[in-house]
Amino acid sequence: QLQLVESGGRSVKAGESLRLSCQIAGSDAWDYCMGWFRQVPGKEREGIASVEVDGRRKYADSVKGRFSMDENNARRWLWLYINDPKPEDTGRYYCAAVMGANCLGVLGKSGYWGQGTQVTVSS
Repeated sequence: QLQLVESGGRSVKAGESLRLSCQIAGSDAWDYCMGWFRQVPGKEREGIASVEVDGRRKYADSVKGRFSMDENNARRWLWLYINDPKPEDTGRYYCAAVMGANCLGVLGKSGYWGQGTQVTVSS
């Protein structure tokens, strides 16, 4: 099992960068495809960034070129760098883990995730 704790969410102005952090505890996170998804009230959960077991990263088209993800060597921390945020990026952001490959589309639908951290972007 994994325990995931997100932090770093806050209110920002459009264009003001921020970094979200995810602390990972429990079993070996290298067994999992990991990443971030976001939830906006009234909309489906959206997987936005993932890193495969072999280190390959994938990003949703909605954030490609603006968001990036990194991890520490022991995979006990994940970070999501939000650059040039827009009001439509407002939502609750979750760190998540899923067994298997190609997890971007299933983050938050199975596996593990934390309590989330709120990001609010004003224009």
